[in-house]
Amino acid sequence: MLGEMSDRSEVSRAMGVGVVGCGNISHAYIENMQRSPQLRVIACGDEPPDRARERAREYGVATSGTPEEVMSDPDVELVVNLTVPAHHSGITLGALRTGKHVWSEKPLGLNREEGAEILKEARELGLEVGCAPDTVLGAGLQTCRHAVSRGLIGEPLAASAFFMAAGPETWHHHPAFFYRAGAGPLFDVGPYYLSALVELLGPVRRVTASGSVLFPERTIQAGPKRGQAIRVATDTFVAGVLEFDEGAMSTLVTAFGVWGGDMPPALVFGSKGVLALPDPNTFGGPVRVRLHTDQEGWRDLPLTHHHTDGCQNCRGLGVAEMAVAIRAGAKPRASAELAYHVLDVMQSMGESASQGRHVEVQSRCQRSEPLPVDARFFA
Repeated sequence: MLGEMSDRSEVSRAMGVGVVGCGNISHAYIENMQRSPQLRVIACGDEPPDRARERAREYGVATSGTPEEVMSDPDVELVVNLTVPAHHSGITLGALRTGKHVWSEKPLGLNREEGAEILKEARELGLEVGCAPDTVLGAGLQTCRHAVSRGLIGEPLAASAFFMAAGPETWHHHPAFFYRAGAGPLFDVGPYYLSALVELLGPVRRVTASGSVLFPERTIQAGPKRGQAIRVATDTFVAGVLEFDEGAMSTLVTAFGVWGGDMPPALVFGSKGVLALPDPNTFGGPVRVRLHTDQEGWRDLPLTHHHTDGCQNCRGLGVAEMAVAIRAGAKPRASAELAYHVLDVMQSMGESASQGRHVEVQSRCQRSEPLPVDARFFA
């Protein structure tokens, strides 16, 4: 009996979290993690440390300092890596080597080699790595999982997905990194769409893609660097065709530099109907369906899950789910294996675009178990 009580106590114990990288995205993460009974945010780290101190003061976090100080804090069990893409691999590996579990912003790394090193290090050290996007755990996309798994639209046959936007320089104060290698619309926003498609349709086996730079120079339109020019060093329009192991095919178009691209975020075409996904960069609905036998056309599909009702931007959801999984001895649903497969698909699309050929995707991943409908992660 005492052993059972001890086990329950361990499972319910809040996990100590240290945040590394205190830029724009850290606001939503910290605010949401502080609402989760599964998490205890105890440290903020950044270079320069002044930015970490400011964020810690803003949210009442106990300690702050350099990334190295956060990673060496004995009370930190899980490091949340919110740095820019070029630093994702280095911070994640550094945290693993100090004995911490890691949640990373997407992408997992800049390339397959970085991603593979992370998987290898975590496996050898017996630690877990989770990776954004955690939007796949939101009520909207979980409702889509439920609809597809119970056969609402029959056998999934094909899909289409579009992300088309003016570009981050219209709102971000320091947007240059979006136009470097490892970013661009495919690496920055593609993970949301690809993670959703893989969770619904299974792993990708082959890709074909083309890409181009729409504008070789972009101008910052917000913040202290307003008016400064950015040289573009990555494709800003990428169009691809994905072939999945289970037989479905999908188009995927991502773009920075398109105004008024009013396209549906994603559609899944089944043998019995069509499912319209919510924006894969969000955590709620709407989810819509049009069945072949339904004479009324499109209709809203009620959400099966309600764990994200209380927040519009629920970043940090994956961290809470990861903490619950670790305490229970399970794998996080937004796993490093899923993130690595998505990274592999994106790099394969880049190779296809530059080499003018089909590219076989070598990695595979398992789809996660759907969340229970009564899942709750935030107070």
